Amino acid sequence: MPTADVSARPAVPGDEEAIAAIQLAAWRGTLGDEAVEALPREEVLAAWGAAITSPPSREHRVFVATDGPHVVGFAALASAGEVVALEVAPEHRRAGHGSRLLAACVDTLRITGVSTVRAWALEGDEAREAFLTGAGLGEGGVRRGIEGPRGELTERMFRAELGE
Repeated sequence: MPTADVSARPAVPGDEEAIAAIQLAAWRGTLGDEAVEALPREEVLAAWGAAITSPPSREHRVFVATDGPHVVGFAALASAGEVVALEVAPEHRRAGHGSRLLAACVDTLRITGVSTVRAWALEGDEAREAFLTGAGLGEGGVRRGIEGPRGELTERMFRAELGE
């Protein structure tokens, strides 16, 4: 069966290996090598496996971006229209994969009747902020603290109302 050279699709069992590798590579860039080395890779892998095979609710979804047969990015959608993760492997960035993943999330939200999409960016992550604003999300006026390897990190929320 022919497949598209690039696409976004729902994640399936077996995709967790690539997802974990992409996430850990992304975290290396933001949190540093030492922090990522301290993470138990098997737990990250198991968490993604569970997210794919037995999500906590019907609203939770995981999507992957593919380039040919290879998974090159992923997005995770939680309840109430929240994109809780969206990462593309560094060597595959700026090729439209992030946009395809975000579109898969938005399409799913529209189908399920959710009217708002929300995503988060670490404060100071100019590339992610530019991606989100370029995709039509605006700053939502909410900040939250999350536990980081060297103390608390701050994330800013971006949001958009979904039209018909």
